[in-house]
Amino acid sequence: MNRAVLGTVTQEIVVDEVFPHAPATIWRLLTSADLIGRWMMQPTGFEPVVGNRFTFSTKPAGEWDGTIHCEVLQVVPEKRLAYAWKGGHPSNAAYGSPLDTVVTWSLERVADGTRVRVVHSGFVLPTNDTAYANMSNGWPKVLHNLAGIADTHH
Repeated sequence: MNRAVLGTVTQEIVVDEVFPHAPATIWRLLTSADLIGRWMMQPTGFEPVVGNRFTFSTKPAGEWDGTIHCEVLQVVPEKRLAYAWKGGHPSNAAYGSPLDTVVTWSLERVADGTRVRVVHSGFVLPTNDTAYANMSNGWPKVLHNLAGIADTHH
């Protein structure tokens, strides 16, 4: 069955900002577990190695324990980091519904620093409406936090 018949749409969140820091600085913040914990959530078991599996923990809901299961999909030093971002439980209809998405960070050197672009893709609407709405508001805050940490780590 095609998506039109099912009435679903796949959506992504894109946040694109320029930071006044070198790509190496931003890359260090994206690939150090201790630093990730300062601007997003503390990961468990994170290493910037393709195939590495790690988790984040957030607020549980229903039968979902709040664990976000991730796997590093791509690592191109100082240019690109991508990881799977999966969570939720089939018994949840809104917050905590099953989520199978990908987060991709792209860095590009520009005249005044680094363009940081995060794309969180694969939200299936309407199933993931709540996650999409929450994370659409959340990712700009995450980048704001990242900028603040970058200011202290350049």
